[in-house]
Amino acid sequence: MEVAVDRSLCEANEVCIGFAPAVFELDEDEELRIISSTVPESEVERVSRAIAACPKNALFTVE
Repeated sequence: MEVAVDRSLCEANEVCIGFAPAVFELDEDEELRIISSTVPESEVERVSRAIAACPKNALFTVE
């Protein structure tokens, strides 16, 4: 699974970080940073929940 963010939609409200802190973080400019776009198998469920919970639908999977 690969995950990406639409920066034009993201408000960096940290919901995704709450679900998957090993995959998402805020950078020094308070913008969402995906630590690794290829999600480790152990984090797939957490990232899927983060995508579903994103209030702005800014996260999506890449095929």
